[in-house]
Amino acid sequence: MNKTLVQEQFGKNSAHYLTSTPHATGKSLQRLVDLTSPQKSWRVLDIATGGGHVAYIFAPHVARVWATDITQEMLDLVKAEAAKRGLNNLRTTYAKAEALPFEDESFELVTCRIAPHHFDSIPDYLAEAHRVLKAGGTLAVVDNVVPAGSVGDYVNAFERLRDPSHLRAWSMEEWRAAIKTAGFSLGHEEQLFKPMEFKSWAARYDDVTKRLLRAMLTQTTPEVKALLEPKGDGDALTFRLCEGLFIAKKN
Repeated sequence: MNKTLVQEQFGKNSAHYLTSTPHATGKSLQRLVDLTSPQKSWRVLDIATGGGHVAYIFAPHVARVWATDITQEMLDLVKAEAAKRGLNNLRTTYAKAEALPFEDESFELVTCRIAPHHFDSIPDYLAEAHRVLKAGGTLAVVDNVVPAGSVGDYVNAFERLRDPSHLRAWSMEEWRAAIKTAGFSLGHEEQLFKPMEFKSWAARYDDVTKRLLRAMLTQTTPEVKALLEPKGDGDALTFRLCEGLFIAKKN
């Protein structure tokens, strides 16, 4: 079986996602814990766990965490890191977000952070999350979000040039509608801006791609600049991306 773009991208860069600042220490990580109030009896499912940061932060608060991904290198990394941290209640398994290998109503909490923009189908992922949650269970989602319209299209093109496995970040409005359609009641939403260092963000790409990305970031419309806020130049160039955070209950 040929690897997908997502598996290729995340497999060869798995170690990077363990230490990546936006993934390992971003504001939304602690916000998920604060907003969901995890309980010691809970079983938690973290979909598309990546470097495992959501699984690590929830494991001390709950009975069991299942961390899933479609990239074996990521799962191997998370398993080793969980052992290193003494998180004996953390388990890993291969799972596609749109086809989870768990029984109906198995979890009190399903989480997913900074991953759905890579999924083949966000509606199918939401349907699966709804299926495996217990009645009254909680869905907690964080993902990059963009404005509707041409500015959002531009940001998605910018992201996809860097990472072809990036399919499309949604708008807040699209997320609200899809969460409702999937059978959830949305209880909380917020937007969080995260600072990005261009040098580390683009580090693993060739010089031509870096020049193109730099040009897209700095030589663009006032509307895009207002959103991305590029500052500085050279190795000091920074910008920002926006995350949407959603907490919903299964009806």
